[in-house]
Amino acid sequence: MRALICLAALLLTGSVALADPPKLAVFDFELIDTSLPGEFYGSKPEQARLERISEQLRKELADSGKFQVLDIAPVRDAARHANLQACGGCDLKLAGQLGADLEITGLVQKVSNLIINLNIYLRDVKTGNMITVASADMRGNTDESWSRTMSYLIRNRLLAPNFGRPE
Repeated sequence: MRALICLAALLLTGSVALADPPKLAVFDFELIDTSLPGEFYGSKPEQARLERISEQLRKELADSGKFQVLDIAPVRDAARHANLQACGGCDLKLAGQLGADLEITGLVQKVSNLIINLNIYLRDVKTGNMITVASADMRGNTDESWSRTMSYLIRNRLLAPNFGRPE
């Protein structure tokens, strides 16, 4: 009898392990630049950094094996022409078009060259419910500070057990 129970447990464990990871759409990060230099000169360096951290997030989440990161190319133009944080759920519709189970939108708020905040929002596409929000402030506006902040949020929030929330 015990052997039968152990076999059933192994089979159940094996079927769970073989389940595909959730399909995840990671949209490009958006910027709110209220800094004085951004006001005068625009946000060209930040645009390149937004692209880099978006790709960094996709790569690290895909490499983790916990998510199947989808290619957003079919909806990228539509996403770029919408404010994904305030479009009334257009992000969920776009992610749904890709067949995603989950979706991530992100926002960087630049107050000054010294004070910058990076925010990641993970939602369930079917219900629209927020699963987790990860946020970190960074000091200094360099490629390294942006990359390190993103790595921190991935490691300590998105890939942490229970998405870094207390149980």
